[in-house]
Amino acid sequence: MKPVSQTSGETDAAARQRPQRMGELATLPVFFDLRGKRVAMAGGSDGAAWKAELMAAAGARVDLYEPMDDLGEEMRTVLSLAFAEGRIVHHDRPWAFDIFAGAALAVADCETMAGAQAFFCAARDAGVPVNVIDKPAFCQFRFGTIVNRSPVVVGISTDGAAPILGQAIRRRIETLLPATLTGWAKLAAKVRAEVMDRLEAGPLRRAFWERFSDEAFTRRAPDDVAEADARRFVSDLVATPQAGGRVTLVGAGPGEAELLTLKAVRALQAADVILFDDLVSDDILELARREAKRMLVGKRASRDSCRQEDINRTMVQFAKAGKHVVRLKSGDVSVFGRSGEEIAELRREGIPVRIVPGITAASALAAGFGVSLTHRDRAQQVRFVTGHSQKGDLPDGMDWRALADDHATTIFYMGGRMAPRISAMLIEHGLPAETPVAVAANISRDDETRAIGRLADLGAIVARIGVDRPILIGVGRVFADCEAQALEGFEPGLSAPTGETSRLRAKAS
Repeated sequence: MKPVSQTSGETDAAARQRPQRMGELATLPVFFDLRGKRVAMAGGSDGAAWKAELMAAAGARVDLYEPMDDLGEEMRTVLSLAFAEGRIVHHDRPWAFDIFAGAALAVADCETMAGAQAFFCAARDAGVPVNVIDKPAFCQFRFGTIVNRSPVVVGISTDGAAPILGQAIRRRIETLLPATLTGWAKLAAKVRAEVMDRLEAGPLRRAFWERFSDEAFTRRAPDDVAEADARRFVSDLVATPQAGGRVTLVGAGPGEAELLTLKAVRALQAADVILFDDLVSDDILELARREAKRMLVGKRASRDSCRQEDINRTMVQFAKAGKHVVRLKSGDVSVFGRSGEEIAELRREGIPVRIVPGITAASALAAGFGVSLTHRDRAQQVRFVTGHSQKGDLPDGMDWRALADDHATTIFYMGGRMAPRISAMLIEHGLPAETPVAVAANISRDDETRAIGRLADLGAIVARIGVDRPILIGVGRVFADCEAQALEGFEPGLSAPTGETSRLRAKAS
């Protein structure tokens, strides 16, 4: 017996040393099936009306015990409603000890603490879980805040500490869950048996459900075509396990994680492989699916970089292995991102590809400086121009006379090293040397630096900020009035101390 005892002791010790997999829970979230079950209820207030409607909508028979004269207007309205399965039956009398027999739950709204205690004790003695509305001391369960996309239901609880916070969380979740999710959840129930029967557990089923979930969040309400597509995809996976491979080109925006679109977040959370630029922030990558393989494929001037051909080959390789590849690019996918070459290669290989646009850096520049890039009195057009070529010089064939338009706003991307030449070429072709310019490095990030000045001083401004940082240059009269909004009280990052911006401003003036 001693070895058994010793083994048991060792097992107990190991269990004690094992890290806790779940943090402390204030309450246990449980989804309770009320269909066909009886609820004993007392109270005629608006709060009671909402709870009665909620439980009837879940399929319960709610027996409401309350004198007719004590029913509020909201409760009278709820009593007239028709529900798909549940119903509310009104009994014109006060509650008594006999109402709890056969009840699955007991709910009441009581004006006094004495009344709440009496209802609580009676229900508890009858062995029925009880909730007295707005009386936490007399609640064995709580309702929480609900996001209803039934059969998808999300419950939110703050353990009674902050109901308004729970409502705020609900509103944010509702923006993430489209109303059409109800239809997709019902479609999932229809095709589930076929998926379980035809696809092996593991990668194949996951490939199906990942694609299905992606459709649920990116397409409109499902129809017969969507169901046919789902069943066809099952057949494709049976015939070719790699059929689930696809690529999504995702714009990561200028850098701040909160500037991601909802669609971009959903793509990141459904990815198997993420190929990302080195301008993509860690905060954005934190939003991605934990299990996703992440590969840095950044291309930066004056640094060792991945060749575009290698990036294309990597995307094709993973997609043909049945993976969902997200190609994550800073800014917007379609602005100076060489996405055209990637799309062409993927289509040549027969790989499905989708595009999720992002906020381009020019939009973040305008927001940071508090200006509109177009202004009826100052700029009737806006141009996005690349500030360097593959040769490391200004791009060939640029129409500098057209760019030197005093009634336009021009944004130069990746133009840090070329700033002196950009300034000289624009002035040479007729743009006044006094034309306002706005420069930002690491825009929308914690270490963002901004400066304003004249076109004649553009090279000096950029040199002071640092040409090795990702720099965006705005040229045009729309930046004339941005000083107060953009620079007053602005706190640059560590690479530019608090006084740096004002010194840049003074030099530029």
